[in-house]
Amino acid sequence: MFKVRASVGENTMTPAELSAIGITPEAIALAVESAPCAWVATVDEEVVGFAMVDLDSACLFALFVLPEYEGRGIGTRLTKTCELALFQQHSTAWLETANGSRAAQLYRHLGWGNESEMGGGDIRLEKQRA
Repeated sequence: MFKVRASVGENTMTPAELSAIGITPEAIALAVESAPCAWVATVDEEVVGFAMVDLDSACLFALFVLPEYEGRGIGTRLTKTCELALFQQHSTAWLETANGSRAAQLYRHLGWGNESEMGGGDIRLEKQRA
């Protein structure tokens, strides 16, 4: 999962930058061990994408796909999996992403809305349980 996060084409951060803000392989492993909050997408047993949620706050806070696997529906499937988990406990889920990103386009396409500006080019999107 850490390799995927460090390899994306948007919202890029180097492994050192990720570590500086507390995102390390160990931190990811601890989060996964503490709650059912993460899913991975694999191709030929290789992790090519992942998503993570915070079940307490109803936040989809991480969803990344390796650039060479973008456009294959992996992000859509991961998003829908996260939605299922979040909507079991909450009527509204939320996320933050860059306004002009491919991710924002995907989320809008999947019905995320109620958009609000967060500053620095980021937006908050919400989705209601059906």
